[in-house]
Amino acid sequence: MYLHIGDDLVVREKDIIGIFDFETSTLSKHTKKYLQDKEKKHMTLAVSDQLPKAFVVVQKNKEHGSKVFFTLVSSLTLKKRAENNKLTE
Repeated sequence: MYLHIGDDLVVREKDIIGIFDFETSTLSKHTKKYLQDKEKKHMTLAVSDQLPKAFVVVQKNKEHGSKVFFTLVSSLTLKKRAENNKLTE
């Protein structure tokens, strides 16, 4: 199944490593460093120019590692969408 994470962007659910609330997750210096490193490596994509509500870490493949998608959709809404997908399978 696929999960719609905002705008016209969908990702395969089986590739999702984690869905994180942007506001609370970025309080950690480790998370900030992780996101900065991903941005330097051009492994991030912002769905919008606005301040994101959540970010989704997706495993692209073993040689390229993971990619981070910033989205305006809240982590709670993304969780509900994923749960609803499970119900309809």
